Amino acid sequence: MDGDGEELTAQETALYDRQIRVWGADAQRRLSKAHVLVYGMKGTIAEFCKNIVLAGVGSLTLIDDRLVTEEALSVNFLIPPDENVYSGKTIAQLCCDSLKDFNPMVRVFVEKGDLSSFDVEFFGKFDVVVVSCSSRSAKKLANEKCRKASKRVAFYTVECRDSCGEIFVDLQDYKYSKKKLEETIECHLKYPSFEDALSVPWSALHRRMSKLYFAMRVIEKFEEAEGRSAGDVSDADLSSVLKLKKELCTAQSLNESHVPDFCLRYSLSTNLMCLILF
Repeated sequence: MDGDGEELTAQETALYDRQIRVWGADAQRRLSKAHVLVYGMKGTIAEFCKNIVLAGVGSLTLIDDRLVTEEALSVNFLIPPDENVYSGKTIAQLCCDSLKDFNPMVRVFVEKGDLSSFDVEFFGKFDVVVVSCSSRSAKKLANEKCRKASKRVAFYTVECRDSCGEIFVDLQDYKYSKKKLEETIECHLKYPSFEDALSVPWSALHRRMSKLYFAMRVIEKFEEAEGRSAGDVSDADLSSVLKLKKELCTAQSLNESHVPDFCLRYSLSTNLMCLILF
């Protein structure tokens, strides 16, 4: 979070004393004034929300209108196991109740709606937007709106498909300082948009690019073509996914060996835990 804000209260200083000793009072102050939006609550995102609430983020807004299912219950520890508690409530509402118990000093809110339905002004209310459980087109649109906001909004997508996962980061024009010996160096990073990052031809990517990157793009394309929700694929779809892989590799002028079948199987089952960052 950029800019100045109010100083930490005595209560905040006492509660966050240990972490202030690690990263300093200024970092804690910035964190305590930051507003975070999270769309889509699954296992990785639940852990993220727990951590930033415990750390003392200013506010956290959750969006996930789905009702609880056995699958959701198995991957999200923020959902109480008691059916009498979650009956009639959305996943976001249940997670909100749990997160408030972790740290009563953090404001946790719930919004309702589809990711694509929110406008630029809505996204501009936040300092950080984290998106999960969404299609490529929905992520692209959300990223575009974040970039059109009147201030810099950090944008992240986090997607886990069974045993594979990835994270995309767009900090737009990001400036920071670092010390080298006695000298302070000003650094500037210019991040590409979500659309620009994924529009790079496969054949133009670095030869050491993880093969899982291509596998995730195949799964993503399959979900989109079949009208599936993000993550709504299984081993039963493997033959169709392999057919699509061949078509995409031909269209991208990429040898099929860059997308091994076992990578696609790992994207559809829980045989191996893999992580790729791009």
